[in-house]
Amino acid sequence: MSKLPIDDALPELLSALRDHKRAVLQAPPGAGKTTKVPLAILAADLCAGRIIMLEPRRLAARAAAERMADTLGEAAGETVGYRIRGEAKVGPKTRIEVVTEGILTRMLQSDPDLPGVGAVIFDEFHERSLNADLGLALCLEVADALRDDLVLVAMSATLDAGPVAALMSAPLITSEGRSFPVETRWLDKPVRSDARGRSGPKRLEAIVDLIVRAEAETRAGAAGASGGGILAFLPGEGEIRKAAGLLAQRLPATCVVRPLFGALPFAEQRAAIQPDRTARKIVLATSIAETSLTIQDIRVVVDMGLARRSRFDPGSGMSRLVTERVTRAEATQRQGRAGRIAEGICYRMWTKGEEGALAAFPPPEIEAADLAGLALELALWGASPADLPFLTAPPTGALQEAQGLLRMLGALDAQHRITDHGRALAKLPLHPRLGHMLQRFGPDAALLAALLAERDPLKGAPADLALRLEALRDARAFQQKRPYQLNPAVADRIKTDAKRLRRHVKADAADRTGAPPAVMAAAAYPDRIGQRRKGDAARYVLSGGKGACLPNEDPLASAPFVVALDSDGNPREAKLRLVAPISLSDLRQEFAGQIEQKDLCHWSKRERRVVARKQQCLGAVVLDDQIWKDVPEQTVSIAMLEGLRDQGLRLAGAAERFAARVRLARQDGIDLPNFSEEGLLNSLEDWLLPMIGGLRSLEDWKRFDPLPALRAALTWEQTQRLDQIVPPHFVTPLGRKVPIDYSAEVPEISVRLQEMFGVTRHPSVGGVALKITLLSPAQRPIQITRDLPGFWAGSYGDVRKDMRAQYPKHPWPEDPTEANPTLRAKPRNRS
Repeated sequence: MSKLPIDDALPELLSALRDHKRAVLQAPPGAGKTTKVPLAILAADLCAGRIIMLEPRRLAARAAAERMADTLGEAAGETVGYRIRGEAKVGPKTRIEVVTEGILTRMLQSDPDLPGVGAVIFDEFHERSLNADLGLALCLEVADALRDDLVLVAMSATLDAGPVAALMSAPLITSEGRSFPVETRWLDKPVRSDARGRSGPKRLEAIVDLIVRAEAETRAGAAGASGGGILAFLPGEGEIRKAAGLLAQRLPATCVVRPLFGALPFAEQRAAIQPDRTARKIVLATSIAETSLTIQDIRVVVDMGLARRSRFDPGSGMSRLVTERVTRAEATQRQGRAGRIAEGICYRMWTKGEEGALAAFPPPEIEAADLAGLALELALWGASPADLPFLTAPPTGALQEAQGLLRMLGALDAQHRITDHGRALAKLPLHPRLGHMLQRFGPDAALLAALLAERDPLKGAPADLALRLEALRDARAFQQKRPYQLNPAVADRIKTDAKRLRRHVKADAADRTGAPPAVMAAAAYPDRIGQRRKGDAARYVLSGGKGACLPNEDPLASAPFVVALDSDGNPREAKLRLVAPISLSDLRQEFAGQIEQKDLCHWSKRERRVVARKQQCLGAVVLDDQIWKDVPEQTVSIAMLEGLRDQGLRLAGAAERFAARVRLARQDGIDLPNFSEEGLLNSLEDWLLPMIGGLRSLEDWKRFDPLPALRAALTWEQTQRLDQIVPPHFVTPLGRKVPIDYSAEVPEISVRLQEMFGVTRHPSVGGVALKITLLSPAQRPIQITRDLPGFWAGSYGDVRKDMRAQYPKHPWPEDPTEANPTLRAKPRNRS
């Protein structure tokens, strides 16, 4: 094996492992850590058992094992082997096993002391996958409690290694430099959106242009050219296939384009990895090519600067793939692919100025992933997250949502302890939802489980699940009568996985066989039963409470009930991409024990009235809805209070005057209830509830007089004290009671001017002068005053002149202080 930069760090690493049994190795891309470290540990005889090395992807695990085996002059399965989902090449002489990360978890859960294992290496730990974080936490606990001889190594190219070294209490070893220097070339100006504001089409055009430019500038024979193969990073399969189609028309015949993504058949993946002696290789890859893989003869990297990540919304229970800018760490990883065999060049599809805005590292998967599998593993281990040494603790909200789902599936009990059903689910290589479905329905559910665990095998098809199952059962017949394109590679993987899953369950162990696919799907997604809302648009409410929609042109847009199996994950209203229509009778049969009988009486904001219904509900889905005819009056009244809190009290007239009196007296320190609007609304149950029997709507409330209820809220003593301090009326000289309005800043009354004749002292309440509006005989305001004697002595004269002409039949004496009060007109002159 040729000398690589990691060689200089190996002595220090092996010394640390001899002394501490643990180490963190930080080595740049291309240093050779993946293939050299396991072999060095084996050669140094640092452990007696097998060496397990974790890889985040199947392709990387297989490639690393084959590369090490080739170094030893052997085939995979001898000294070095691998185990990945659905495939294993190990033998009795195997000392190094390269496995995907989930396999280590299964090993730990089966035998926590890891018998026969001497070392565990976490390769590419910087990716911070959920399984790697869990695996390291479990291994650290095992090493501390059961296996002080267990060797643990975490390796990474770009990880901020300090925190993981501290977590492991391990030395940090750093390998300096990569194999060869890589020149970086940036764009002169950023890629802009097109005329419709879309960045995708422009970016695809830009990456194709950049690949063509890179090929021309680095072609052997060109000035300063590096030659060698080109590795271009794109976010997903769709972009890779589109770019490959465009490049076929623009690259010279001496070039061959090789796609590389996880869903590609292994033979095509191998073709992308192996050197091509007949043509210049252009590899179009997803982030699968960032780590572990040695793609031979690559000397040029073209980076689109995008990565596709899964984001989980615990509120909707749905994950979605989002396309995001790469981080600086990921960009460094990608750049390093160009410097493994010689000096290289990296073309970045962003400007040097834009680079400063990139995040430093990608977020750990534990912060954004569906935690149902993690919650199940923790319950099986018998620990809470706080009990284990996690580098990043799982978010509390997302973990609680995951535990809620597991309780719904029967995998956990009310105390979050694992059940027998949960133990069975943990053994299955499936998400707990799909494992639950497989356990319930046996081999019949295997094809559906494999389908739902994979990407959609149909291109451009409507959302109906039945189309996918039809295509998988007889692809040839399907293609003859259907216009949709079946992806053969995906279909083959689904069928292969279905065969594997059938071996995990037996028909006689299933709770139920022969169920329709929609019923099986509903068992896996009980929180995603969708009921069509009223209206023309195909909008659904899901049993978990979220909203979703189908395109109106979809053939299932009129289905009254569906099971939502895939969506774009929009938290406001998810667009459904895969559904199964389900009948009401099937829902009743499948969820008989979960259907709730609800007597609902509540205030309808839309109808502005109390609505009382008897309903049968499956979560937020209403299976039956009828009028509740014999609803108790007290229940209606409580709902009416809900409406009043929504609409506001809006007191008026005598009720508002009474409340204003109470508020004024409280300001003077009198012990009375809080009759502010807030205080009244907060205490509706105390003062109003007993008085509103029969009220059901806003119109009923408008006709209702709340004054008796307000009065009843005061004791007899409080009422007497209120009348004494803040009297309800002013008694005129004629003995007539005029209501005092306390709703303004100053108490006020309105009274006929003639009725106040003879009053020489201004009336007051509680030491506060009343504001008096003096009225004409026609009840129109003449004067407003808080100084009646001053008015008599002053402006009354001018008022008298005007009023005598308008109202000659009424008295307008020169000296009103000496006149008698009256409401009568002057007597007629009978002479």
